[in-house]
Amino acid sequence: MDLCHDAFGEPDHPPVLLVMGLGFQLVHWPEDFCRRLAAEGLRVVRFDNRDAGRSTHLPGQRYTLEDMADDAAGLLDALGMPAAHVVGASLGGMIAQTMAIRHPDRVRSLASLMSTTGRRGKGRTSVRVLRHALGRPPRTEEEAIDRRVRVFSVIGSPGFDQDVDELRRTTALAFRRDPDAREGRRRQHRAVRAAADRTEALRRLTVPTVVIHGTADLMCHPSGGRATAEAVPGAHLVLVPGMGHDLPRGAWPRLVRAIVDNAGRAGGR
Repeated sequence: MDLCHDAFGEPDHPPVLLVMGLGFQLVHWPEDFCRRLAAEGLRVVRFDNRDAGRSTHLPGQRYTLEDMADDAAGLLDALGMPAAHVVGASLGGMIAQTMAIRHPDRVRSLASLMSTTGRRGKGRTSVRVLRHALGRPPRTEEEAIDRRVRVFSVIGSPGFDQDVDELRRTTALAFRRDPDAREGRRRQHRAVRAAADRTEALRRLTVPTVVIHGTADLMCHPSGGRATAEAVPGAHLVLVPGMGHDLPRGAWPRLVRAIVDNAGRAGGR
C-alpha cells in the first residue's frame, strides 16, 4: 500500500497526523490550516487514504475501517514516528477512533471532528443531503467543481463565510489528482457501512480526547459528536455554533486551539 503524504513544520516537532473523510484527499486539509497547527510547534502530516488521491486504489476489493486504521499506523512506521497526535474528520474521525482502539500506543492524543461512533441513530445524515449524493459522476473538471459548490451550499457552515473561490480551486486540484474518485469513494463507503458500533471499545480508551462538532452539521448530526464524547472517558466536547460539515476559515482559531490544548494534555508542546 502506497500512501501519498506531505508535511508542515519542523521534523523534530511532535507529529500530528491528519486523516481526511470519505472520498476526500489530503488537499482538503487547507494548507493555511496546516500551517497554523505547525506554528504551534507541531509537525503536521496529511495524507491520502487508500482509494483516494494519489494513494493506492483497490478496484474490485473490499476492506474495513480496521484496514484503513492500519494504513495510518503503517504510515507512521514509514515516517519513523513511534506515535502521533491523531486528528480525523468525518470518515477520518472513524479511522482515528479505530486507530486509537487498535493501536493505543501509536496515538498520543485523539481529536475526532464531525464524526460518530457507528451507533445506529447517532450522527445521521439529513434527507436534505441525500439527494445530492445521487446522480452520475462528474465527467469534467468543471462538472466536478459545480457539483462540489452545490453540495457545500447545503452541507457547509451557515454561520461562517464560505470561500467559494478556494472551494473551486481545491476541487479542481482534487479532480486532477484523482479524476475517477467516485469508485474509490464507493469502496470507502462500504467499509463504513460494514463497521461495527465502536461505543464499547471507545469506553476503554485512556488517550486524551477532544470531540469537535458543528451545531449546523447536516451530513453528520451533532448527536454523533455527543455520542463520541460520552463514550470516551474524560473526552472534551467542543460544539462550534454555525459550523457545518466543513472547515470554515472563521472556525480555525477555535479548532486549532482545541486540537493543540488536547495535545498539550498528552505533553504535545
